[in-house]
Amino acid sequence: MSGLIGKKIGMTSIFDASGKNIPCTVIEAGPCVVTQVRTQEKDGYDAIQLGFDEKKEKQTTKALMGHFAKAGTTPKKYLAEFTRFEKEHQKQFGDILTVDVFVEGEFIDVVGISKGKGFQGVVKRHGFSGVGTGSHGQHDRVRAPGSIGASSWPSRVVKGLRMAGRMGGDRVKMINLMIMKLIPEKNLVIVKGSVPGPNGSYLILERWS
Repeated sequence: MSGLIGKKIGMTSIFDASGKNIPCTVIEAGPCVVTQVRTQEKDGYDAIQLGFDEKKEKQTTKALMGHFAKAGTTPKKYLAEFTRFEKEHQKQFGDILTVDVFVEGEFIDVVGISKGKGFQGVVKRHGFSGVGTGSHGQHDRVRAPGSIGASSWPSRVVKGLRMAGRMGGDRVKMINLMIMKLIPEKNLVIVKGSVPGPNGSYLILERWS
């Protein structure tokens, strides 16, 4: 698996060859710097660590400053590892990866953190229908969760029961998104459909070929 780290710019739409309007997401992908190379002999697995987006030195710890200095690069805000399966994808310290690793028309996976929605009830969080209508003597029960416990056994609320709580802010992977267009001079990747997270959030773009 190879790929890049990117940042969500926003959504737009483009027309395909048949004239159909396709909703797309614009992602600024790279340039990414190889900040670490993991090997089977030393770490037990093969991978490369990429760094993306500039970070101020005064906001970087001395340990990380030494880590970036070893790679001969400036401090980076976001780091991520990519497992290497093919020899031609192996890189060395300080190598720069750009959107050239992708090809228009191929399918990639995009990983991001979904938007946080705060504390939500069961109707919004889990798609419950509510207890029912206002008939049969019910009052203010339209969006209620209903009964949450069993009878005399097990006499408790079982773990994992779907209830109200914090919603969003989860790691989400959107799979098989087609790359509609590449703009190398601006480090932009335009993919079909939507990706998780707000504008400006970091994304991991994974390719498997």
